[in-house]
Amino acid sequence: MTKHRKRAVTREVPSESFGGEGASAFPKEGFRPSRGEMPGGLRHMPIVAVVGRPNVGKSTLFNRLARARLAIVHDQAGVTRDRHYADTSAFGRAYTLVDTGGFDPEDEDPMKSGIAAHVKAAIAESDVVVFVTDGTTELTSADRAAVKLLRRAEKPVLFAANKADSPRRDAEAFELFRFGVDRVFPISALHGRGIGDLEAAIIEALPPPPEDDGSGEDRFPRLAFVGRPNAGKSSLTNRILGEDRMLVSDQPGTTRDAIRVLLQKDGKTYVLSDTAGIRKKGQVTKADDAVESLGVFSAIRAIEKAHIVVLLADAKEGVAEQDAKILGLAEERGRALVIALNKCDLLSQKEQDQAEERARDKLTFAPYAPIVRLSAKTGRGLGTLFKTIDDTYEAFTKRIPTGALNRFFESVLETHPPPTKGGKAPRLYYVTQAETAPPTFVAITNAPDAIHFSYRRFVVNQLRKHFGFEGVPVRVFYKPKRQTSRQERDEARGQEAVLLADVDDVGVEDEREDAAPVKAPKNKKAPSLPHRASAPTEPRTPQKRAPAKKAAAPRKAAPKRPSGPRTAAGKRAPARKSPRPRST
Repeated sequence: MTKHRKRAVTREVPSESFGGEGASAFPKEGFRPSRGEMPGGLRHMPIVAVVGRPNVGKSTLFNRLARARLAIVHDQAGVTRDRHYADTSAFGRAYTLVDTGGFDPEDEDPMKSGIAAHVKAAIAESDVVVFVTDGTTELTSADRAAVKLLRRAEKPVLFAANKADSPRRDAEAFELFRFGVDRVFPISALHGRGIGDLEAAIIEALPPPPEDDGSGEDRFPRLAFVGRPNAGKSSLTNRILGEDRMLVSDQPGTTRDAIRVLLQKDGKTYVLSDTAGIRKKGQVTKADDAVESLGVFSAIRAIEKAHIVVLLADAKEGVAEQDAKILGLAEERGRALVIALNKCDLLSQKEQDQAEERARDKLTFAPYAPIVRLSAKTGRGLGTLFKTIDDTYEAFTKRIPTGALNRFFESVLETHPPPTKGGKAPRLYYVTQAETAPPTFVAITNAPDAIHFSYRRFVVNQLRKHFGFEGVPVRVFYKPKRQTSRQERDEARGQEAVLLADVDDVGVEDEREDAAPVKAPKNKKAPSLPHRASAPTEPRTPQKRAPAKKAAAPRKAAPKRPSGPRTAAGKRAPARKSPRPRST
């Protein structure tokens, strides 16, 4: 039981890094992988390691068995460097799959030495090993050294000859029998040929399934370490885990995939994602464009999957413009933000204060993001970092009751009502929280377009200050109040009248059923059916009529005023008589 728990602490799986055989193997729009959401080994399953020399198709086989494009695949040798874990299943049996880097013991490159150490660690913790070779080429000295290593490990080993795309290639794959193996599996990881037989052999070689302890894949806080190359992301991950799980080198760009690691710390469980460094587009050479583009895409996908994004910056070099762009990607996607200034052990207290001040000046669009000073080399500041992460995650998933929200807005409106814009006075009716992670609020108003952007920013700042949303982007949407038209009101009234009429008819029919039948005598009308008795009315008292008003006397017509022009005194001049025509 302790052994399985130890595996769960050190299990990682890449984020959705998509690749094919060529450099242009990017995912199609709307593609969502079905696996890889959580790190492998979370449910304490048996482990199957895929090992072999470089460029034999291990990552392609890993993606085929995992049924998802998780690992970066490229024709260039040595693309995979760290261990990738993913949970998968076959024939109803679940297991954890591990992809490793190319094993070449004769290579004296320090990077290859680190990869070899990771391969040995994967073999040591695995239950079954799948050794992959290139079926189209002759066996090399690296293959022979790997076979010797596997025999010393005393683990069940399955030998697979990859790139056997047709039955004609099977004869070339049988060269593995020179090593004295019992069975060889000719497969094509790219086309899926022979994968069924290999999966059946893997399930047969697995140990008996352990008893289910009832632990499911709960939702844990997901963290993503992002930043520029050589900022210390992998070193920080190794320091947190307490072991060399990530390949670390002074050479920038060592990490290429987004590696997920399951961490248990102080009784809490986290999912860490160590991502590749993101450089400026102008600094990427044409030779490195293919692999590095896949690494950048993998880092962006890790940001989208994370709850909290930790921007790791070099405190000695200071926060650069590229760091601001990376943090802007996380802020646009609504992720919680934490800024970590690494390598503070190289600076004095005054220089650290200056570095933090310069970081604030550079990241003015996210003044709410907390800044933590730490050192991945010495472990200084790790306690403060995780306390800040816990507080930020609590604020990221916080939900405020509607009553408390509206009481808060009433106090805000009393002191700072929204200003009038365009002759309209905006009014806020009520506010409610629609979502969490990130906190999203909806305010109902009469004129959403009339609310100025400065007042929107003021409301967001007041929400963050009052309810403690530190390090969390707060979103407030303003929606107009829905007004019913006259036609809708008339239809509602008509439906209400129909319902009332139906209720009355049902009451009358019930009374008819309850009443005893009455036989009518001959030549006489049947008595009328009983109706609901109405309330007795009081006798009306005679009221005295008010005396009629006398008709008003007709007004005398005013004398007609002579028409004509007025004189200087204001009197009208007598009309002039027209001259009589002269007689001839």
